[in-house]
Amino acid sequence: MNLRGLVSVSGKPGLFKLIGQNKSGFILETLDELKNKIVVNISTAKMASLEDITVFGDNTDLKLSDIFSKMKESKNIPDPKSADGKVLRSFFTEVAPEHDQERVYASDMKKIITWFNTIKDLPLFEEAAPEPISEGAATESLVKKPEPVAMEKPKATKAPVKSATRLSQKSK
Repeated sequence: MNLRGLVSVSGKPGLFKLIGQNKSGFILETLDELKNKIVVNISTAKMASLEDITVFGDNTDLKLSDIFSKMKESKNIPDPKSADGKVLRSFFTEVAPEHDQERVYASDMKKIITWFNTIKDLPLFEEAAPEPISEGAATESLVKKPEPVAMEKPKATKAPVKSATRLSQKSK
């Protein structure tokens, strides 16, 4: 599943697709039918890519994409709005048995199920995950190096020349 480009923004409900960047922030598009576009300020909003989100585990953190894959195979996904904490916990134990039951709250499980319901019908949900960007490739592909520009040398200006008589008078 391809979660690259899908983000969650703190303080804003739902998920967004990253479509560009301008001077003031990132341009995001909602994943619903309206396809509203918003600009999120880089300095004030916190964004998290779904590709990078992990869930607390007993031994190691669990990737959200792995949990989504197991949810895709599951037949009985509870409704996050009406399910109580016990139903959510039993479902999460089924799809992510290694999750840390003390640090993963019912609100986290509701959010993950809501996100899954939002993206499960999108075409990118069926796409293969793209290869991770290596550190060296990231700087080469994402950051454009400025091309050298030939600059004209500034023309020299002549400084006023003091007359020889003035210099000789000062040295006396």
